[in-house]
Amino acid sequence: MRHFLDINKTTPQDLRQMIDDARRIKEARQGLPRGTADDDQPLAGRMVALIFEKPSTRTRVSFDVGVRQMGGQTMVLSGADMQLGHGETIADTARVLSRYVDLIMIRTFEEQTLLEMAEYATVPVINGLTNRSHPCQIMADILTFEEHRGPITGRKVVWCGDGNNVFASFAHAAGQFGFDLTFSGPPPLDPEQVFLDEARAKGVSVDIERDPFKAVQGADLVVTDTWVSMHDPASARERRHNQLRPYQVNKALMDHAKPDALFMHCLPAHRDDEATSEVMDGPNSVIFDEAENRLHAQKAIMRWCLGG
Repeated sequence: MRHFLDINKTTPQDLRQMIDDARRIKEARQGLPRGTADDDQPLAGRMVALIFEKPSTRTRVSFDVGVRQMGGQTMVLSGADMQLGHGETIADTARVLSRYVDLIMIRTFEEQTLLEMAEYATVPVINGLTNRSHPCQIMADILTFEEHRGPITGRKVVWCGDGNNVFASFAHAAGQFGFDLTFSGPPPLDPEQVFLDEARAKGVSVDIERDPFKAVQGADLVVTDTWVSMHDPASARERRHNQLRPYQVNKALMDHAKPDALFMHCLPAHRDDEATSEVMDGPNSVIFDEAENRLHAQKAIMRWCLGG
């Protein structure tokens, strides 16, 4: 059973296969209308369940389009439809869904929900996001970086802001793809130490630098994310803005990175909070390539899960 639960739970060889496959898939579709089916139809006759306890734009659309382009069909289920763990157990839900579908993607809150789904499902399960990690996004980011700058191995990636679930998957990727990673953010929002230690154990440099201008020196890639989650209470928003304002990615900060350093943001963004519009729309920004590449990376992930 090939689940895609986290980048650190998948071998570097398989991750590289997925990135290379995603690039091939993307190149094969150049110039085609979005609704055109792929020449290769690995999901023909297959049904994919897309479960969303957390709302989504990019994850929902990119998975839905990807399944359809590869010949499959989707069943989209919301948290209200499922009520995971609040009536029927997650284990029983996994067992039942496995009788109806060939693949499950779940975007949820608690990591334990994902892990229990994977433990009891008899079809592959893909992590579309949890509060602890977001591996599909980082696979798209690796694909995007390598399209523009070549292999990411040995490069320097700098994260500015909150040590959240997206950063966690970047730390996983640093260890698996062999790039150095620097976190720059306020101490109350540091990432979990386990993510840093695991990457360091694989021989890469993972640092914490409080001064963002020092952090980005020599950076090949600067990344940020929204300062507040859609589920954060109003009382937390002002506090987080005050904590994170020094870590805004603006032109002055980007000028301290390498001249050709790329800028990424997984979106949605609060423009002129975590990053200025000048940076987001500037020549070093690849945020919309990054968004598109969710489609191609996830198609490669689904193919891999089904043995492709």
